[in-house]
Amino acid sequence: MSKNSDGPQPPGPIRVFFDARFTRTTHHDGISRYGSCLLTALLEATAGTDIEVTAIISDEAQLGLLPECTWVKLNSPTSPAEVGIAKSLNDLGADVVFSTMQVMGSMGRRYGLILTVHDLIYYSHPLPPADLPAPVRLLWRLYHLSYAPQRLLLDRADAVAAVSETTKALLADERLTKRPVRVVSNAAEVTAAEKRTVNRAHAKSLVYMGSFMPYKNVETLIRALEHLPGWTLHIASRIEGRREAQLRALIPDRARVVFHRGISDETYAELLESATALVTASRAEGFGLPVIEAMAKGVPVAVSDIPIFHEIAGRAGVYFDQDDPASIAAAVTTLTDPQEWEEKAAAGQEQSQRFAWSDSAEALVDLIREVHAGRA
Repeated sequence: MSKNSDGPQPPGPIRVFFDARFTRTTHHDGISRYGSCLLTALLEATAGTDIEVTAIISDEAQLGLLPECTWVKLNSPTSPAEVGIAKSLNDLGADVVFSTMQVMGSMGRRYGLILTVHDLIYYSHPLPPADLPAPVRLLWRLYHLSYAPQRLLLDRADAVAAVSETTKALLADERLTKRPVRVVSNAAEVTAAEKRTVNRAHAKSLVYMGSFMPYKNVETLIRALEHLPGWTLHIASRIEGRREAQLRALIPDRARVVFHRGISDETYAELLESATALVTASRAEGFGLPVIEAMAKGVPVAVSDIPIFHEIAGRAGVYFDQDDPASIAAAVTTLTDPQEWEEKAAAGQEQSQRFAWSDSAEALVDLIREVHAGRA
């Protein structure tokens, strides 16, 4: 007698599509790095499990900055075709889709959807990134005129991922969604280095790594040099010529600012190794990768007195009023005490290990299973 083939069948795999279309093609920005590192960790976390992960790309050049994985090429996220992307994902048999941004099309979807919020910076600092096409910049400004579009998008998802506890708290404060919000944290790519053997308290060298958007407040860092005679500020990141000229006009007499205009990872590591501190006077952040990566290398950090930096730097940070050049100088000067420098360097290395991509991937796996079970 044959067995009954009409009985209960074992459950199939959970087909997860990871939206990696915000990956850059030559070098990472913050969101691109978040997606690439999280995808790498997710693939490791789900290996041998019932979760199958497929990356969504829009340009095959993005594969150069992504881990080796199964992938499918769909429309660009800024294309009008985004309105119909749900049909494509339905046809591909998606069970759960995770996007590293919150602006993914969702009309007609038959799968679970998780959207990501990095920060709410552009509501208070609405200038869009200059590298976006003009129509997208216009939509960007319209989108950030009120919270209504954000609420609409987030409430069309099943769940929301926030990249930090600070962002999660902001979502709650502004009541931006009725959906469950879970932290899928950003993290550093580097693990803590060996304990520092060379004390740089007297190096009088500061490093800034980041963009030059107005909210980054690089202008006040430069003005602080008026109160730091003999110090050098190294600006490591890529900068457009006109923006560099604007910042150069602010340099105080006899102060020294070096514009590196983008450097390799190896050169950046050497620059940090020789520095007294990494500094940032940013008025708002979703996370702050340069801060945590500097801490992992044993480099003290002098940072704005804002919630996100307290979350990621904790007692390892030296804090200042980001709008007061004298306050910045006073905070930096505390690190010229060799014992204080050494204590902050060691505390930073310890603190940096609180954030790991493996933990973020596990949090995402839990959220994927929660969303899938809820829809089932």
